[in-house]
Amino acid sequence: MLRTPWIAASGMQAQALNIDVISNNLANVNTAGFKRSRADFQDLLYETLRPAGTTSAAGSQVPAGIQVGHGTRPVSTQKIFLQGDYQNTQNELDMAIEGDGFFQVLQPNGEVAYTRAGAFKVDSDGRIVTSDGFLMEPEITIPSDCTAISIGTDGTVSILQAGETESTEIGTIELTRFSNPAGLSSIGRNLYLSTSASGDAIAGTAGEDGFGTIAQGYLEMSNVNVVEEMVNMITAQRAYEINSKAIQTADEMLQAANNIKR
Repeated sequence: MLRTPWIAASGMQAQALNIDVISNNLANVNTAGFKRSRADFQDLLYETLRPAGTTSAAGSQVPAGIQVGHGTRPVSTQKIFLQGDYQNTQNELDMAIEGDGFFQVLQPNGEVAYTRAGAFKVDSDGRIVTSDGFLMEPEITIPSDCTAISIGTDGTVSILQAGETESTEIGTIELTRFSNPAGLSSIGRNLYLSTSASGDAIAGTAGEDGFGTIAQGYLEMSNVNVVEEMVNMITAQRAYEINSKAIQTADEMLQAANNIKR
C-alpha cells in the first residue's frame, strides 16, 4: 500500500508526457511535411517477494511467484514516417516526395539538415531556398529571365528562358534516405538531423534504388489523423484520472489504518 502513491505517480507523469506529445501532433495538423510522434512506455523494475520455481515446505515446486511492479516510465517519442496526404498547390516550386526520401537543406552553420516539407521558394539571387532562407543542397539557381520551371519525377530541373523555345536543364534535386528514419533528431522548422541511430544519409536519384519520385506543384501535408489523436487524448486523460484515483484510494486506506487506534 505504501508503494501505491509512487507507482500511480509514475503513471500520472507518463500520461502527462503522452498528452504533451498528442498536443504537439494536433498543433501541427496543418504543417506541411510534419510526421506525428508516438510516446512509448515500459514498466519499471519489479520487487520479487516470492520467486517462481522455488520449493515449498511440502517439497512441491511453486508454479508462480510474487512480483510487485513499481510503475511505468517513458522510453521514447517515436516519429511515424507514414505518407501524408497530398495537396495540389499549382506552385512551380512546391514539391512532394511520393515514397521514401528527404530533401537536403544547408543550414547557416554549414550543417546539412533533412526535410519532407517541399514548400521551396527563390531568394534574391535566384537560389532555391526554404521559407527560412536555407539553401537546397545541392544548390540550384534559377536565372532571372526564367519564364517557366519544370521539375521531373526524377528531380531534374529545367527552365524556359525568355525568347527561347526549348527548355534548358540547370540541375537535379538529390534525395536522401536513412536505414532508420525514426532515429532522426527533430530540430524544428520541419528539419531533421542525422544521428548514430538513424545511420548515415544515403544519397540518390528520385525514382531509383528505392527512392520516391518528386511531384511538382504538390505539397505533402501532415500525417496526423485528428480522430485518432482525439481518441488517444481521451485514453490518456482517463489513464491519468485512474492513476490519481489510485493515489486517493491508497490515502484512504492509510487513513483507515491510522484511525484503528481511535
